[in-house]
Amino acid sequence: MSNSTALAGETGPQARPLPTRPERPPGRGLLVEIVVPVYNEEHILHRSVHRLHSYLAETFPYRFRIIVADNASTDTTWQVATALAAELPGVRAVHLDQKGRGRALRQVWSQSDADVVSYMDVDLSTGLDAFLPLVAPLLSGHSDLAIGSRLHRGSAVVRGPKREFISRTYNLMLRTTMAARFSDAQCGFKAGRADVVQALLGSVEDQTWFFDTELLLLAERSGLRIHEVPVDWVDDPDSRVDIVRTVKDDLKGMWRVARRTISGATRLPVPPRVQQAQLPPGMRGQLSSFAVIGVVSTLAYLALYLLLRQAAPAVLANAIALLVTAIANTAANRRFTFGVTGSRDAFRHQVEGGIAFLIGLVLSTVTLAVTRAVAPGASHLAELCALVGANALSTVVRFLLMRVWVFNPGRHAAAPPQPAPCRSPTPVPSPTPSLTPSPTPRPPTRS
Repeated sequence: MSNSTALAGETGPQARPLPTRPERPPGRGLLVEIVVPVYNEEHILHRSVHRLHSYLAETFPYRFRIIVADNASTDTTWQVATALAAELPGVRAVHLDQKGRGRALRQVWSQSDADVVSYMDVDLSTGLDAFLPLVAPLLSGHSDLAIGSRLHRGSAVVRGPKREFISRTYNLMLRTTMAARFSDAQCGFKAGRADVVQALLGSVEDQTWFFDTELLLLAERSGLRIHEVPVDWVDDPDSRVDIVRTVKDDLKGMWRVARRTISGATRLPVPPRVQQAQLPPGMRGQLSSFAVIGVVSTLAYLALYLLLRQAAPAVLANAIALLVTAIANTAANRRFTFGVTGSRDAFRHQVEGGIAFLIGLVLSTVTLAVTRAVAPGASHLAELCALVGANALSTVVRFLLMRVWVFNPGRHAAAPPQPAPCRSPTPVPSPTPSLTPSPTPRPPTRS
């Protein structure tokens, strides 16, 4: 790898197919690569790299390589990096002519021959004891990406209220608007299987701070496993990150990823384990039957609601229509979806199915109240549209309740019948007791 590089393009190569497990030449030990992106860090680079190298050399059980990636620094950072590469075994330096943490990671990771690639901030704010737990599930092939999380309940974090608020708000936005399931997108302590990361790089557009967040979002949408590790983290008071600019860039990145996802522009390979995933036994047929019954029930609910609404308030019309269709829905699903026949437990099934009715009633009543508050003069049709959305959510809850609770066959499994005592058709006289004791039976012998 040369000490001076230039990017040929901003978006990188096309996405590669995701392999099923890490591939490495036989006879070679596992190699973990750690990238340290830097920009004008002459004051801390020497000390941090020495600390990191010493820690890994003394405690890390795998081969490692440290790469200092200089993002067009204007001070003596590059000179310090090259001196470290000449001094310490396993340390290399790479220089880029343009700024951007994402650009540096893309350049190094795309050319890496390691089994696992990673990066950490130069200030080493994250405790190094979390590094082995970070990469272990990647080396074993269990997970595809791994992140250090400062928001994990097991983490110990020291930072100011301003950065705490910004971090939590940003990650909350990712979870609510992007449906992200990972807890901390911004922690500078991440790793991934090299083959997986290289397959994703072609679809990642950002070159700066949103780079790793975009990588995580794309990986999650591809069904990849993201492992989280609680960390010890101490805020660097000398951090020179432009928070306002970073927030703006992150919001733009979130909008770009959401737009690409909605339009279907993102086409990423799916791991074999996701392709081979199947629904639980019996659920496919149950879903089909439940959907048909649900459509019929919804149409009946709509017709009954509109009929009752002519003479009754919206809340009362909704409650009556929902109650009638809920009873019919439970009975139909009992017979056709879950295959329960006969009158046994029919009343109990209706009572337990009433829980789903109550959930739907609460959701629809709240929806009506919100609709009235937002649009006091809303028409009956507008009320109906809002109720359809509420009933869609309650339908999902109803199916889950019916499958795992109401009609679960293992819930009230009958105890196996006890065999009746054996009786002879005619009384058998008791034998006359003998005064000679019976010989003690001998244990069987083994040849």
